[in-house]
Amino acid sequence: MTEKEKMLAGALYCPEDAELKALRQKAHRLSMEYNQTAETEAERREAILSELVPERGKNVFLQGPVQFDYGVFTSIGDNSYANFNFTVLDCAPVKIGSNVFMGPNVSLFTPVHPMHPDDRNPFPYGDAIADLEAARPITIGDSCWLAGNVTVCGGVTIGEGCVIGAGSVVTRDIPPRCFAAGVPCRVIRAITDKDKM
Repeated sequence: MTEKEKMLAGALYCPEDAELKALRQKAHRLSMEYNQTAETEAERREAILSELVPERGKNVFLQGPVQFDYGVFTSIGDNSYANFNFTVLDCAPVKIGSNVFMGPNVSLFTPVHPMHPDDRNPFPYGDAIADLEAARPITIGDSCWLAGNVTVCGGVTIGEGCVIGAGSVVTRDIPPRCFAAGVPCRVIRAITDKDKM
């Protein structure tokens, strides 16, 4: 198995692998280029996003600045939006549904570092110093709203129609059509027709 295959399978892998390093460097360069464009430069932004996040639907708008670790392991559905400072560490697949809204400073973190220091400590890897890590996928269902400063950790699925309150750290799955908030994030209540405005 290549290090990329290990990474995407959720096994321990070395991020200093040449293939992974090249993919990350490309994504970091494209993120920087995107961040240096104005939102009025729609054609240029679209061209950058086509390389950075090729698997995305119609009418996806990322306000910027953005930061992707790989980009190519993220998919975004139609009509989804991310406000300022959207960060996606997509070492495992990140699936964002359609009609998803994300406030400022939303972070999606798939990496999972080993708990035991013997497994986490750096080691020589060619000319570099490396460490081992693993990654767990993140799935955000259709029609979700993640408020400002929400962090979603690896291995989490947020069901369709959820609202995640500002500042929450989501460490476990959230069932569909719930309002959830807190650190760690917990379900507060179901979202029902009584919530319609």
